[in-house]
Amino acid sequence: MPVSDAKKKANARWNASKDNIMIRPDKEDGAAIRKAADIAMQSLQQYILQATHERMERDNAALDGAE
Repeated sequence: MPVSDAKKKANARWNASKDNIMIRPDKEDGAAIRKAADIAMQSLQQYILQATHERMERDNAALDGAE
C-alpha cells in the first residue's frame, strides 16, 4: 500500500524533531548490550537512553557535590 502525502509529511516532521546518534560497539559489546536490554524487557533504544540518563544524573550529582 502506498504511503499518503500526509503520512510522509507527518513522518518528516517527527524525524526533524529527533536527533540521530550512532554508536558502533565491537560485536561482543553490542551483543552484551542487546542481551541486557532484552533481559530488562526494553528496546535497545530505551535501554541505552535510560543508561545514559542515569549516568548523566550521577555525573551531575557528583559535580553539584564538588562545589
